[in-house]
Formats: sequence, C-alpha cells, structure tokens
Amino acid sequence: MTAGPRTESPPERVRAAFGVEAEPERLPGSSVWRCGGIVLKPVADRARAVWLARVLRRVDAAGVRVARPVRATDGRWIVGGWAASRYLSGTPECRYDEIIPATLRLAQAITGEPRPGFRRKDANALADRIAWEEADIPIAENKGGRWFEVLAVARRQVRLPDQVVPGDLFGSLLFDGAEPPGVVDFDPYYRPAEWGAAIAVVDAVSWGGADIELLHRWSHLPEWSQLLLRALLFRLAGHALNPRATASALDGLRGAASAVSEIL
Repeated sequence: MTAGPRTESPPERVRAAFGVEAEPERLPGSSVWRCGGIVLKPVADRARAVWLARVLRRVDAAGVRVARPVRATDGRWIVGGWAASRYLSGTPECRYDEIIPATLRLAQAITGEPRPGFRRKDANALADRIAWEEADIPIAENKGGRWFEVLAVARRQVRLPDQVVPGDLFGSLLFDGAEPPGVVDFDPYYRPAEWGAAIAVVDAVSWGGADIELLHRWSHLPEWSQLLLRALLFRLAGHALNPRATASALDGLRGAASAVSEIL
C-alpha cells in the first residue's frame, strides 16, 4: 500500500529555527503546512531541495510569481528534514494560455543556470532518459508500449542547446484571480528550453481537457514537433513506470498520441 501525505506537523524546534510563530495548518491533500506567511514542507531529497532553494531565491521571471525560499536563523535551507518558503496564494487551474507562456518565461529566466550536480533517480527522471534515448527499458504493451513503439521511430536529432528547464508545471502552477501564475516548486531537467512547454501542452491535451488545436498553437517554437514527440514519449514511459497509473490516464495519452502522430 502506498502511503499518503505525511500528517505530522513540523516540530516546534523546526518552527523556531525558521522564526515561525503562527500555529501550523496543513494545506489540504498535502504534506505542506502553512504558518501565517510561511509554509513548511518535508524534504525527501536534500540535494534537490537545496538546489531548488538557491535557484528560486534569485530567479526573476517576468509575469511569474515565485515562492521565495526562507533560510533558518542560522542560514540553513533545511532544518530537521523541513524546508521553508513564503506562502503563495492560489490553486492549480487549467489555464493553458497562461501556463505555457509562464513555462517558457521561467525557462528563459534560468538560462545559464549550471546543470544540477545531483542525479535524480525518480520515475520521471528515468522516463525522461527513455524518451531521449539515454535509457533502453521496454514499455509494457498494456501500459502504452504499442503507442511508444509506433511513435519512437519518428525521433530525430534535436539541434537545440540544452539547459536547466522546469518540467511538470501543468497542474502545479498556482492561480489567484488576475494575479500572475505562481511557482512553488519544479522538477529540473536538462533539455532544450522549450521542452517544459511541450510537456505542459501534452499534459493539457491528455488530462486537462484542452483541444488538440493547442498542439498547433505553439508550432512557431523551434523543433516543436520533435519536442512534442519527446514529451509524449516521456509521459508514456512515466505512465508505464508508475504503479498507480490509471486506465483513464492512459486513455488521455492515447488521444494525445493520435493527434501528435498526425503532426509528425
């Protein structure tokens, strides 16, 4: 059985270390606790958390709100397995025409950021390497393997420079009325700048109710069809690697796969 979100609140010593005085309140469905204007989040990967704090501390992306990380009183980013950041208002929404530009602006803002010194070992990181032909792991036919096999032969070399790029932003950016989209976290990939936008478009079409026209709306971006293909292969591989993946999620990917196949 897979464990749900941690329900224990941050210890008093952790709250004191970050200068938190307000009583903690768990945000629904998460392991994140709000303490007034500060949120505390348990850290699963220390290296990733420190890297992300250093990036979000200085990133300045036009039209994007950023949840700035908060240091402890002694300068640490992590205390007792917890990290802190400023509270950012809003909830995830399927606002495609704001998510995609925000993804591109955030990628532009971190151009030149050195490649992370840690190597991610999560399922999405492996799926990324499978999509970009850096790992060869069979995809089960009943989990999307047939579509993966059909589409994979259309892969061509992508002649764009790699950089740190945020992935998995669809469904995680926060919206609060007319406020700009807000980012509190992201998974780093080292791919072309437009890679994150391609993932967001595939996610929107697969699971967010977006019309397939969205696949064409960003066709002015360089090597767009290949980036869409890699994004779709990435999601198919991730679905196969996820033990909690559902049949409805695969149905959404099949619909996106059919549409992408017509673009190639």
